[in-house]
Amino acid sequence: MSKEKQSRADLQDKKIQALIAVVQRILDENAYIKDLAVGTLETIKNMSGYDKAIDKLKEKMAAESSEAEKADTSTKTFE
Repeated sequence: MSKEKQSRADLQDKKIQALIAVVQRILDENAYIKDLAVGTLETIKNMSGYDKAIDKLKEKMAAESSEAEKADTSTKTFE
């Protein structure tokens, strides 16, 4: 019976080590994606027309936000 318990413990240890390796791989990939995103953003910031594009996006978001507020208030009913 002791050998069976040791075998189970070994199997669980192998599974735990495999899970640790998977989590470490995910953390490494997450760090890589973060670095890639930061690099991409910095590259885009150096492109001509970046500031103008940001201003356009801000205007678009403001317009959409005001339209959403209008829709929310127009559907309210008072009892």
